[in-house]
Amino acid sequence: MLSLRSVSSSLSFPLRLLPRRSLSTPPITTLFSRMSYGPAPEDDTAARQWLQSHEGTFGAFIDGQWIKEGPTVPNTSPSTGETLSKTHQSPPSLLDLAISSSSLAFETWSTLSPHARSRHLYSIARNLQKHSRLLSVIESLDNGKPIREVRDSDVPLAVRHFYYHAGWAQILDQEMTDYKPLGVISQIIPWNFPLLMLAWKIAPALATGNCVILKPAPSTRLSAFLFADILKESGLPDGVVNIVSGDNDMAGKMVEDGRVDKVAFTGSTEVGKMLQRKVAGRNVKLSLELGGKSPVIVYDSADLDGAVEGLVNGIFYNQGQVCCAGSRLLVQENIYDKFIEKVKRRMATLRVGGSLEKNIDMAAVIDEAQRSRIEEFVEIGRGEGADVYQPTECPEEGCYYPPTLITNVHSTSRLVQEEIFGPVLVAQSFRTPNEAIKLANNSRYGLSAGVWTEQLGLALETALSVKAGVLWVNGHNNFDAAAGFGGYKESGFGREGGKEGLYEYMKLKWKPRGQKAVTDEIVARSDSWGKGSTAPLPSAPVGGGGESGDLLPAVDRTPKMYIGGAQKRPDGNYVLPVMSSDGKTLLGQVGAGNRKDVRDAVQAANKAAPGWGKRAAYNRSQILFYIAENLSVRRKEFAQRLDDMTGCGAEEASKEVEESISRLFTYASYADKYGGSVQETAFYGVTTSVNEPVGVIGMVCDSHDRPLLSFISMIAPAIVRGNAVVVAPSEKFPLAATDLYQVLDTSDLPGGVLNIVTGESSVIAKTLAEHQHVDGVWYFGDVEGCYNVQKRAANNMKRTFVCSEERDWMSKEEGEGEEFLREASEVKNIWMPMGESMSGAGAAY
Repeated sequence: MLSLRSVSSSLSFPLRLLPRRSLSTPPITTLFSRMSYGPAPEDDTAARQWLQSHEGTFGAFIDGQWIKEGPTVPNTSPSTGETLSKTHQSPPSLLDLAISSSSLAFETWSTLSPHARSRHLYSIARNLQKHSRLLSVIESLDNGKPIREVRDSDVPLAVRHFYYHAGWAQILDQEMTDYKPLGVISQIIPWNFPLLMLAWKIAPALATGNCVILKPAPSTRLSAFLFADILKESGLPDGVVNIVSGDNDMAGKMVEDGRVDKVAFTGSTEVGKMLQRKVAGRNVKLSLELGGKSPVIVYDSADLDGAVEGLVNGIFYNQGQVCCAGSRLLVQENIYDKFIEKVKRRMATLRVGGSLEKNIDMAAVIDEAQRSRIEEFVEIGRGEGADVYQPTECPEEGCYYPPTLITNVHSTSRLVQEEIFGPVLVAQSFRTPNEAIKLANNSRYGLSAGVWTEQLGLALETALSVKAGVLWVNGHNNFDAAAGFGGYKESGFGREGGKEGLYEYMKLKWKPRGQKAVTDEIVARSDSWGKGSTAPLPSAPVGGGGESGDLLPAVDRTPKMYIGGAQKRPDGNYVLPVMSSDGKTLLGQVGAGNRKDVRDAVQAANKAAPGWGKRAAYNRSQILFYIAENLSVRRKEFAQRLDDMTGCGAEEASKEVEESISRLFTYASYADKYGGSVQETAFYGVTTSVNEPVGVIGMVCDSHDRPLLSFISMIAPAIVRGNAVVVAPSEKFPLAATDLYQVLDTSDLPGGVLNIVTGESSVIAKTLAEHQHVDGVWYFGDVEGCYNVQKRAANNMKRTFVCSEERDWMSKEEGEGEEFLREASEVKNIWMPMGESMSGAGAAY
């Protein structure tokens, strides 16, 4: 078999004498007046030689060897329809072999010195650079995208990721001393950026000591196979990276295997939801980078010509087959007509042609099914009365679709709300910045957005107000390994790139490795979980009579719900008893919360969240200090309550109260020290990483140990990071939380920031997980609860933070720290160019 070096070195371009100009050739003045482009094809000789070196047939790459088993399917070029090669579809037995190989390799790879892992990643980066031209041609042939984009963007950025993470591998032990690798990682990548997505996922996984099973998309596997050859040339140990060539059904099997510790997926939102349900409750880490419907906001203060260029790059790059494509154009009303006319003139100059032509702007879409989907959406627009502009002709052979602009659409149109994933731009107008932000946020997606204006204040206000993981100011499609990429809402969760991306492949050292068992019984009971038990019956009176031995009952003080800063009666008018530790004395009763109580609490939280999130961090810290101060005044009362409920003893109860006060101090101290950082990217400008609030977080703290401390440990980091919270305290020991009502009332906490709903944990957890206006759910309880919360949260892709093991809440290692702050934050990266006009080039890299 030919080596990569022999393929690359075989390239030669002998000098040839140019033919004498034909008499029919137009004079030079005519050529300059026309300024038309002639053909400039990329030579694919080396790519053909590499394909032939594998005899035009590929299979799985496992333990450093090629294994060709299973039926074959063709790899075709979208630009020409030509069959480039054939691939054996890996049977399940090869997936099993790949996971076994990675499991065995992990034992050695994870124990290598940081410098050794760094050297391996550095070697991969160097060899990717050496074969960059070959990679570019293979990717362009296989995917159909323009060679210019692959050559100038995809491949350099893939190389950059391996260099960047080689650096992290070197310093990991100093920078992340409390963390360890996860283990075996299943990675599933899409067809739109095969090589780049491979690099985004494999580089951080290897740098942090994990081993990988990669499944490329069935239609674009060739760059992954070439990467396998490069790994052999780079000297990477066998089994550290295995590549399987299965069909789409194999993705489910990769997730279900009990030896897998983490799943990383880039693709459609619907598949992402399926994967979240499959990992539910199993202690399998999950990161998802899903669909998008990204807005591009153009204010009347923008450099309009620069905005047009940025817009063209944002929507027509890679034929619009980009999850962060700027597919929703929002233009200020007073410049709308002028700007749309500029866009049309620019679109009329776009060139569509074969993927290996170096002078074209757009090439082929991935296949006929995708082309038909795009056409179907455009026809929906025509049927709704929208105006469709398509100025460019496409080649007759191959799978092409012209650049398209659709105007005169309404906000509820499917074209505005759904991801088309093609070169289709939908335009609307707005009057004020506030309206622009509302239109931008009127989407179930939140991956990225762009804003165009020469006014810095307006740009930053818009960037911070749009709910998206990446914001570009006066540019689009800027990426770098040092800046995280990922979305909000149904665009997924987790980040790729930057230090924030490393956490996706690591866990705290105290956490055990291994999956949790979600039994068949748990799955079978899922439909009935969270429906509640029968209403409680009357119980013995709360202990204690009147003075001087009178036989009078104690004055009842049944706590209500705490919603919107006030005590509210439970909707169902049912109560639950709270017994003493010996089960003989009724300490009190609390309301049995239902769906209506949770709904009211979520409504109050959503009302409070925007204002609370915009408060100065210093102000939030002062309120947390105030809560600690008021709790300290009543520490003896709280300690007595804890002893009565849990029977822990006076000394342990006092320790828990003191640690609760300390924990409030900890997070109050973090309030103005966890805002974000400046990312050192290759971009000429400033890239800032901002830790924003998640929004409304639903919490269930069903801990039977340290009920006050666990409650404080969950709510404090969420509140101090600007979130509004709806929380269910310990079902068995709820009085530790309800006694806080008066503390909260006297601590200046705005109404609705913290809402407390008592009752059965499963009832409240189910409602929070299913609620469409809850942005994240934390659940600390049993495996069955974790399973049902994560399964139901998948309906609208909520972030989840679940734990089925009892933590040592008194331990600072397990009970507090950055883990909680990260779960309470969304990382947004804002890219701002520098220069006199504040306009970026809008380049992809």
